[in-house]
Amino acid sequence: MRRFLFPLAVFIVLAGFLAAGLRLNPREVPSPLIGKLVPAFRLAQLQASDKSIGPEDLRGKVWLLNVWASWCVSCRQEHPVLIELDQQKKITIVGLNYKDERVAAINWLNQHGGDPYMVSAVDADGRVGIDFGVYGVPETFLVDKNGVIRYKHIGPVTAEALKTKILPLAEELARG
Repeated sequence: MRRFLFPLAVFIVLAGFLAAGLRLNPREVPSPLIGKLVPAFRLAQLQASDKSIGPEDLRGKVWLLNVWASWCVSCRQEHPVLIELDQQKKITIVGLNYKDERVAAINWLNQHGGDPYMVSAVDADGRVGIDFGVYGVPETFLVDKNGVIRYKHIGPVTAEALKTKILPLAEELARG
């Protein structure tokens, strides 16, 4: 009898972990960067390769960093949402064009309704993305006036995510 109790107990514990894991939201992966300064970078701009952009250029603003690429299928889903957000002028959107070709990225923006970004930085080799802990595109980071990451959204930004989480938090950060 005892020789069956140990395997049964192990099975019950493993089943409990599995059940708990199935209730988790895969889009809510905790980021170790929440509450920390944006990783330092200085990258060439997508639309003007002779100019560069870095986090210090955005001090004093609450802004979104949206990691995107022309090869990203999910980026097509969120692009109209970002275009509409840009038209509302509620928050500055900065793009991080991740592991992409400059010409392909510019063509993609032109073919899919325009450029919602104040500026896009070119992260051709993906090193800045690695510093941000990006493991897939799209990913979006909300950054406060002091350059501290306050929120990370994994996957395409939706109108619902903007309405319920991102914009209310951005407004709170802008006031404080």
